[in-house]
Amino acid sequence: MKRLLFILVLIVSGFSTYAQTGAKIEFKEETINYGNVFKGEDSGKRVFEFKNTGDAPLIIKDVKSSCGCTVPTKPKDPILPGKTGIIEVQYNMNPGPISKTITVESNAVNKENGMVALRIKGTVMVKEEKK
Repeated sequence: MKRLLFILVLIVSGFSTYAQTGAKIEFKEETINYGNVFKGEDSGKRVFEFKNTGDAPLIIKDVKSSCGCTVPTKPKDPILPGKTGIIEVQYNMNPGPISKTITVESNAVNKENGMVALRIKGTVMVKEEKK
């Protein structure tokens, strides 16, 4: 009986070590679709909103874009548990299709290596001038 109780205690304590404690990041959406937008009428700014659903401060270490035409801005301060934050993205509105990736590096324990790939997509069009 003691042996069975000991094994049960080991199993229960083993499961508790696998519980993820720490910062967790949950994005409202991981892809933003600009749709069809016109150059000169749209600023190109969009916002990815996220929440720290963990029990430790979330630190956004770095945010990188797949090209120089998209400039992301990360929060400077840690995001406390239960609080929200934003990553602002500024696309330069070059005419043509938009398909860019923004890579977020954080201390989130619910993402592999704390990394999240966000995407923007859509099409930038140019209005024809009337003569």
